[in-house]
Amino acid sequence: MKKLCGGSFPAESQSEMTELHQAAAAGDFDLVKEILKKNKCNPNHKDIDWNYKTPLHWAATKGQTETVRILVEHGARACLRTDSGWTAAHFAAEAGRLGVLRLLHSLHCPVDKEDRCGDRPVRIAQVYGHIDCVRFLEKAELECRAYRQMAVLKGFPLDDTDEEWEEQKREEELKRTANQHRGLKKLINKKHIGENATETVNIMYSKQM
Repeated sequence: MKKLCGGSFPAESQSEMTELHQAAAAGDFDLVKEILKKNKCNPNHKDIDWNYKTPLHWAATKGQTETVRILVEHGARACLRTDSGWTAAHFAAEAGRLGVLRLLHSLHCPVDKEDRCGDRPVRIAQVYGHIDCVRFLEKAELECRAYRQMAVLKGFPLDDTDEEWEEQKREEELKRTANQHRGLKKLINKKHIGENATETVNIMYSKQM
């Protein structure tokens, strides 16, 4: 049983979309509120079938500002990532949800994280032509970083890192580096074999002369 917000949650399959996911995706604030009040679902549950989306990701996409607020109040972590590295801010930026971006920023949620392709929410907003979101995020990014530095210096609690996602990213980078080294080693060995074969042919040719 997972514990969060002082309550117990039933065991959930990592591949299933929970009732809380469904309520957030449908934009049903009253149902979201009821589920959270009864501690029926973990607000940080990642749905593998939907690229590891959390209920907060759905609420951000739908532009449900009050749903985003109540989820965060009940322990939803805005730093959690999908498999592609998107945070709630990325989804809000994609959909042009300025109200959600403003709320996330006011709650000191990260709005400047890079996804697997190196794109921050401001870049996503640019791609989709949400100029108002771009202008807001350009300023919000600076304020976000300044707050992060101040929090570190003063010892304020700061929840802006998805540890599980970062660990998976490191493991993938190590695996990719190891594969590159193996490929380079094979190439070098192949080159040496080719050079040795050429040298053998030259020696045999010299003996025949």
